[in-house]
Amino acid sequence: MSSIAKRNAAGKGALFKRMWDAKILYLILLPGLIHMIVFKLLPLFGLVIAFQDYSIFQGILKSKWVGFEHFSAFVNDSYFWKLVRNTVLLAIFNLMFVFPIPIIFALFVNEVKNSPIKRFVQTLSFFPYFISSAVMVSILYKLLSPQGGLVNDVLNALGFDSVFFMAEPGWFRALYVGLNVWQLFGYNAIIYIAAMTSIDPHLYEAADLDGASRWQKIFKVTLPSIQTTIVVMFILAIGQILTVDLDKILLMYNPSIYDTADVIQSYVYRQAFSSEGFPNYSYGAAVGLMQSVIAFVLVIGANKISSRYSDSRLF
Repeated sequence: MSSIAKRNAAGKGALFKRMWDAKILYLILLPGLIHMIVFKLLPLFGLVIAFQDYSIFQGILKSKWVGFEHFSAFVNDSYFWKLVRNTVLLAIFNLMFVFPIPIIFALFVNEVKNSPIKRFVQTLSFFPYFISSAVMVSILYKLLSPQGGLVNDVLNALGFDSVFFMAEPGWFRALYVGLNVWQLFGYNAIIYIAAMTSIDPHLYEAADLDGASRWQKIFKVTLPSIQTTIVVMFILAIGQILTVDLDKILLMYNPSIYDTADVIQSYVYRQAFSSEGFPNYSYGAAVGLMQSVIAFVLVIGANKISSRYSDSRLF
């Protein structure tokens, strides 16, 4: 056996030995790996129906191939631009409010020196993340109800007429973004708070010696120290710019607010699971695939821009 072959064999033996020594860690990894394969990787093969006139009676192997016909039909649909506009506007408003608010909240929490109060505030802000979308939307309906809702009671007390917020197209985006902020700001803030705990305390001591105020320490020490975390989270948020919380939208929307509430995901849902006639699985798969490809391109672009103009990037 040659020396190269011996080294390769020895390397493989050492690798297997290290894996065997860490077998408990691999067992812990196994459930997550199985979940990823079954629910993330295997379903990718089903995307082939986006290029077929898929029939559940004929199956994938016997369904007729139509190429890019469904993609072309979606782009040429007169409803296409309204869906894109609604989706992008919701995503931009999400990016404008849901992304920066956790950073601001984490900065304020980091300034609290009383540990019990700090833990209590963190726990209280984190709690809404565990509330299901159905419960949150139900609470919203109760608060905004024209009959007996707290918000309308206040408006009536001030001399204004009741407003049926959930049936007004102009109010949908504000309500959707507000729900997302309430549910996610405490959860997302944990990432930034964790990043702040790794900041060298000597930097704050040096800032104190230079006579820096709290605001100056936030802008000159804290924010630059967590810049990498912020950039990575921003790149991930860019990747979700065409993605919205479908559960909330399906629970909140109705035909009277389709003008602002109907987005690409809800359109795909209606197409793929139509209650009238046969569901159009191929068309829904094509629209969903197109959205995923655009999101992937946006992530790559944001990562390239980040690596060019800063030292931080996702990969």
